Amino acid sequence: MKAMKKTTLLLSFLLISISSFSQIQKNWAWGGPLDPLQEKYQVLHYQLELEIFPESQEIKGKNKVTFDSKEKLDTLRLNLIEEYTVSKVIMDGKEITFRHFGDTLDIFPIDCTCEDVEIYYGGQTPIAINPPWTGGFTWEIDELDNHWMGLSSQNEGAKIFMPCLDHPSSEPLNGVDLIFTAPKPYFVASNGRLIDTVEKNGKISYHWTTQYPINNYNINFTLGVFHEENTDFMSIDGKTIPMKVYVLQQNRSKAKELLQVLKTSAQTHEKYFGPYPFPDDKIAVVETPYLGMEHQTINAYGNNFQFEKIGDATADWLLHHELGHEWFGNKVSVGDWADFWIHEGLTAYGDWLFYLEHGGDEAYHEKVGSVRKSIAHARPVVSPRNSTSDYAYHPEIYTKGAFIIHSLRYFLGDEVFFPMLKAFTSDERFIYENLVETSDFTEFVQKYSGADLQGFFDMYLKTIHVPKVKVKKKGKKGYQVSLPNIDFKMPVEIKTSNGFERHVLSSNSALVRSETPIEVDPKGWYLLKKD
Repeated sequence: MKAMKKTTLLLSFLLISISSFSQIQKNWAWGGPLDPLQEKYQVLHYQLELEIFPESQEIKGKNKVTFDSKEKLDTLRLNLIEEYTVSKVIMDGKEITFRHFGDTLDIFPIDCTCEDVEIYYGGQTPIAINPPWTGGFTWEIDELDNHWMGLSSQNEGAKIFMPCLDHPSSEPLNGVDLIFTAPKPYFVASNGRLIDTVEKNGKISYHWTTQYPINNYNINFTLGVFHEENTDFMSIDGKTIPMKVYVLQQNRSKAKELLQVLKTSAQTHEKYFGPYPFPDDKIAVVETPYLGMEHQTINAYGNNFQFEKIGDATADWLLHHELGHEWFGNKVSVGDWADFWIHEGLTAYGDWLFYLEHGGDEAYHEKVGSVRKSIAHARPVVSPRNSTSDYAYHPEIYTKGAFIIHSLRYFLGDEVFFPMLKAFTSDERFIYENLVETSDFTEFVQKYSGADLQGFFDMYLKTIHVPKVKVKKKGKKGYQVSLPNIDFKMPVEIKTSNGFERHVLSSNSALVRSETPIEVDPKGWYLLKKD
């Protein structure tokens, strides 16, 4: 597949178009300022128990929310879309008063020292209009006439399938227990480890559990009649981790190759980002009736086994991208969608590293160049504080976000840059329950490298401007080179008659000697405006 065509396909996956959002009947975007009533407590654990009804496309069950509050709550405010009916709320063994209005569920606690509440609810599931970008439930029938359901909710949050504190800054610190019941022979793939399976009265219940913190939109479940292929993955830190793929029965012949593709991607990510973040759970993908999404330890895969060769490796760009989110998005998570680029830009850069690892420098730079053409500098990469998911999600959090990381590679040099990436993803201040923002990343990079990058970050992340290159002939063999619109210094590669040279450029002119015309940044390490 040609690079330009491939880039177009990639962007069609990565972007939410304005038109797709206009089709939403209701705005289920999440984020923004945290509700003052929700600032008063912290979610510790969810125990979600749902029965899934494929014929009627309904769910019914309960969610037990365990929470911690330093004060007595008059109102426990959760979120749940009004399409579901709440039948009762239990606290301390007693039914209590609640009010469900719009997408808000207000619960009025009784006078007790209770630390959990159970909400019973059910109803028709909201149907995804354009999954995964405009999310919801996707119900299909596979080629063997079996039901097949996928759930996507990155831009809507978990309120479209369960009552919760639906804000990116809220992750259940002690993880989740997820218990799904479906008609036999259906399987429900979900997050964490499968610790129990119970068959009774023509139904099967699956109990999944994880003790890792997890972002709301990463809580997920997929129903179908699947073939499982599995192996053990030996992590670079010596841990043995279960690795699984779940594919439709009609695609079972492709499962072994998909498993090998998953293994190759996991090994590549580990080389650059460090050990797999959830070793006590699993590494897994499940075939879904939509393209894909990064659900913690159970990534959605719907790319129809469109494998390609990159060097000696068999690859699937969709699988590799979603798996990369286990490091950026799932282990390193933001609490404000203003910093969405940390999830998407760093993960997209991980896509480019696959080309570097398996195809070499030429393949890497060809990939970077193909993406560069799509960057329009339409909006800053970092959005205003308290942004909602629909506002903060735009093309350049992927493309320009990744390119900024690519530029950092040249700025710092490989001997600093690659260890820095691993150090960031292993720093306890920035992982699991410790959510991050852009300043955490930029300050860490500068402290780790000892380089002054603040001006670089401010321009590339927070504005739509890029450095302008000015070249002026000076005598027979001299060229004055400057970046007149910047107030910082950065090293830039310049091709001269002597080969490739590294020069520190700024608004002040630097003299470059060459017997032939020079070329500034010939390999495309930076986003620059050239005359």
